[in-house]
Amino acid sequence: MNERVFNFSPGPATLPLPVLQEAQQNLLALPGAGASILEISHRSKTFEQIIAQAEHNIRQLLRLPQEYHVLFLQGGASLQFSQVPMSFLHAPGRYAEYLVTGSWAKRALAEAQREGDVRVVWDGKSDNYRRVPKPGEYETTPGAAYVHFTSNETIQGVQFPSEPEAGRVPLVCDASSDFLSRPIDVRRYGLIYAGAQKNVGPAGVTIVIIRQDLLEQVTDDLPTMLNYKVHVEHRSLYNTPPVFAVYIVLLVTRWLLENIGGLEQMYAINRQKAQMLYDAIDRSEGFYRAHAQPDSRSLMNVTWRLPNEELEAEFVKQAKEAGLHELKGHRSVGGIRASIYNAMPVEGVRALVQFMQHFHQKHA
Repeated sequence: MNERVFNFSPGPATLPLPVLQEAQQNLLALPGAGASILEISHRSKTFEQIIAQAEHNIRQLLRLPQEYHVLFLQGGASLQFSQVPMSFLHAPGRYAEYLVTGSWAKRALAEAQREGDVRVVWDGKSDNYRRVPKPGEYETTPGAAYVHFTSNETIQGVQFPSEPEAGRVPLVCDASSDFLSRPIDVRRYGLIYAGAQKNVGPAGVTIVIIRQDLLEQVTDDLPTMLNYKVHVEHRSLYNTPPVFAVYIVLLVTRWLLENIGGLEQMYAINRQKAQMLYDAIDRSEGFYRAHAQPDSRSLMNVTWRLPNEELEAEFVKQAKEAGLHELKGHRSVGGIRASIYNAMPVEGVRALVQFMQHFHQKHA
């Protein structure tokens, strides 16, 4: 198959077509380098310019104050599940508080519990993780080292519409699946981490944004590669970084700035795409049933069920035949999941909505 399909994969996810085209055009020889991006040294001036420009673009998109550091690490969000508590919980009397809203928050919690004192201040298990907490449903304490939350749950399809309340306690966020999809009030965060393979690039690079006051609290008895201070000091070049992945992050962030016009415009497009899908679900008279409650619905991962599993399997099969791929829900919850990250074009969502309408008419 040579033609591109509409790829609704939850990750690695679809990338902007102009980004893929530029990477393809320059794959054999990066302009000015005389060699492929896959071959150049991470110590070269060419790559130093690439990583510096990628950081500059992220700073511009988020309007990031100078007291925040941007790191390009490895190990995915899964390593950050451990690195965060290792950095801040090993001192006596230190504890963290976690909001548990779905599968990824549960994994973050489990790893943190290996490292220190961790307290769950809200857990959506009783509602089958169909929503995020409302203000007033949980209480954080001023003495916590940080409050951790997962801004968007890819499996359940729930998303915080805005940052949770934590008072003066630093917010730590796993933003892997909605990073750079909308503007955020970045000053409310102490640390943000995100695997790139949803919205920002290919698998292999993890972006960490850490505020200076938290950086100063990092314990010094960590392994070198798990010490944020080392990576800040060496500008993410202590060891060989994932050079190609960082290069694609540069191209994606440039696309966001130049083709889209920034995060406000990207957010408007993402709301439009999600609304199209949720409208199709809500107007189906119960044939399609959204998993997430309306005030917690994700703009990135739309999840729903059909009347039975046989119809769900047929839906996925026929959708694939129509060029709509990777719509099967996660094995832990079943159903259908459409991941509509930044690079999913409106045309792809429109094609999916049309297919949903035809499938409904045929099987209702």
